[in-house]
Amino acid sequence: MRMSQWLRQLPIVGRALRFRFIRFGAVGFSGTVVNLAVLYLGQEMLFASVQPDSMRLNVSLPLAIFCATVNNFVWNRAWTWSDRVEARHKHILVQLGQYFLASWFSIVLQFVMTRVIAIYIHYIVANVLAIVAAAVVGYLINDLWTFSERRERIEITPEIIRQHSHIDD
Repeated sequence: MRMSQWLRQLPIVGRALRFRFIRFGAVGFSGTVVNLAVLYLGQEMLFASVQPDSMRLNVSLPLAIFCATVNNFVWNRAWTWSDRVEARHKHILVQLGQYFLASWFSIVLQFVMTRVIAIYIHYIVANVLAIVAAAVVGYLINDLWTFSERRERIEITPEIIRQHSHIDD
């Protein structure tokens, strides 16, 4: 058995290695582009008159992060988890709130991990490791919570047991 096949059999790792995770990564990349574009537009055009310059970043950056997060939510809902029909029936504001919480959790995790790992290795390598770990955690939170489908519970009653236990003669 190849290593990739073995890893796919592990419950958590298997989920992360599926095609859906690649879509999640592509959406994350598009969010990075949106973030950078909105940050640039905010700094150079929308908030150009805000003084001092350091204050301008305090206004542009939250707008850029917000726009990127909304972009990622829309694309993840429409593309990454488009097959989760039941998850689409969840109220969109509830789902958006869950997505924002998952995103902020991932951001905090990335920050903390980078700070801790950077004690031992170069900060760039530490940040790359933290980004990968935070992406996997963010993916799993969204897969299991934000875009999850409710599992229908089947109550086993004596009637159901009788219906399914008769033996054909």
